[in-house]
Amino acid sequence: MKKRFLRRKWYVFAKLGKGRRKKQVWRRPKGRHAKMREKRRGYGASPSVGFKSARADRGKIMGMMPVRINNMKDLLNIQKNEIAIMSAKIGSLKKTEMARKALELNVKFSNFDAKKFLEDFEKRKNERKQAKDIKKIDEKKKEVKVEKKEDKK
Repeated sequence: MKKRFLRRKWYVFAKLGKGRRKKQVWRRPKGRHAKMREKRRGYGASPSVGFKSARADRGKIMGMMPVRINNMKDLLNIQKNEIAIMSAKIGSLKKTEMARKALELNVKFSNFDAKKFLEDFEKRKNERKQAKDIKKIDEKKKEVKVEKKEDKK
């Protein structure tokens, strides 16, 4: 298993990663009195010779080789020992088609949950439809009011 090296005093400040996993990245301690730089006992390990991961495991995500998915063709060509990474440049319409196909093919993604995405997409679609219907009803009411006013005159 690959060891995670954390920045010195990350647990103290929010900007260094306290409660923010993405910010917990390695930075070499350079301070004059930095105990971690001196490799003192109890101050967390620094990356050095001997910590490299096994050659067979390098570049893998969850034990599988990552493959970037840009279109439907890439999705159809994915093998069992590969994990998909959905490109950020894909529009929502193509993304929905690809998500449906991925669920059929049982493809795993590292940065995308197809089931959740489809649920959210359907929810937003229904909300837009309801908003349109409400708008139509409001327009009809306005027309009726205008007709009533004209009839009174």
